[in-house]
Amino acid sequence: MLKHECMTWNDLKNEKERFDPTQFQDCIIQGLNETGSDLEAVAKFLDASGAKLDYRRYAETLFDILVAGGMLAPGGTLADDMMHTDVCVFAAQEDLETMQAFAQVFNKLIRRYKYLEKGFEDEVKKLLLFLKGFSESERNKLAMLTGILLANGTLNASILNSLYNENLVKEGVSAAFAVKLFKSWINEKDINAVAASLRKVNMDNRLMELFPANKQSLEHFTKYFTDAGLKELSEYVRNQQSIGARKELQKELQEQMSRGDPFKDIILYVKEEMKKNNISEQTVIGIIWSSVMSTVEWNKKEELVAEQAIKHLKQYSPLLAAFTTQGQSELTLLLKIQEYCYDNIHFMKAFQKIVVLFYKAEVLSEEPILKWYKDAHLAKGKSVFLEQMKKFVEWLKNAEEESESETEEGD
Repeated sequence: MLKHECMTWNDLKNEKERFDPTQFQDCIIQGLNETGSDLEAVAKFLDASGAKLDYRRYAETLFDILVAGGMLAPGGTLADDMMHTDVCVFAAQEDLETMQAFAQVFNKLIRRYKYLEKGFEDEVKKLLLFLKGFSESERNKLAMLTGILLANGTLNASILNSLYNENLVKEGVSAAFAVKLFKSWINEKDINAVAASLRKVNMDNRLMELFPANKQSLEHFTKYFTDAGLKELSEYVRNQQSIGARKELQKELQEQMSRGDPFKDIILYVKEEMKKNNISEQTVIGIIWSSVMSTVEWNKKEELVAEQAIKHLKQYSPLLAAFTTQGQSELTLLLKIQEYCYDNIHFMKAFQKIVVLFYKAEVLSEEPILKWYKDAHLAKGKSVFLEQMKKFVEWLKNAEEESESETEEGD
């Protein structure tokens, strides 16, 4: 039983009584002070108090107290003339274990009173905007707690929008806060779970904005977060940038092809993009193949589509040949052709014809074709395509043997 006097249930039910935030705050703070630092007791007290106190109306006051120990004035300072408590996040120890225990308090409270979900998200958004008003230690604790609550789904990643506030970004507060937050989030889950949450709220491509415009480079981001011990986040962002660059490359390629730009200009452009965005030749050959295949309205008749494909691909073979300078790139192209012919039913019988065309046009060479045939093919349509290729592969092997024996005779 609490020693202090709070409003009784009957008082609250009486509509004449207007319950103000000060009285609400006094009841919560006195209760917390009596439970002390036992967070299980705190959770029980909050659970029981929800039946007596108006959590719905005073959600902001409740969360201010649990985080900062009292009601917060605009900017994040504690109101001096109000009661305070040390049973709060900001007065707790600055370590992950303590923050995990506090996260449990919030989880239990919000599970018990579902209507507090929205109020809690609004509270966290507000707290993030107040970061400059808190001490470094308080920010660290809030960051760890937020990361844990994001990991267990109590908070939605959309709250991170507050970190893009211009003043917080400019003074480096956002980036420093993000380090602690992502460390605790990844510690609870992993980078894939974090990435999925960010994708859901379209924030997977916005992490660079944690830095001022003049520092929004991949190099700066990677160095900052890798030095802070978040290599997996750096790699994730690097990968996102690469995906973005690849999409941009494909879009531009298709536009150049539809305009009928000369191949030498297209090749030059692609090579510059490869260098600039560190894109491999294997990746590029896949992009070129899909771009080439998407520029045509294909015939729906199987007997006509092969002829149409050969004519079209013959025209583009110099472009494809420019990006199959490595055996691995040739193999990648073979797999792309196999996949395409399998996924587009009218092309099932065209596979061998396309490969032979590319062999003659010096886009593909013997070794990668033989490797594909032997063990590097995909499972998709495997029996159909291997059967199609059987005679050509035998011819290749014989040609290879003949050239070897000619070489030996010449020696």
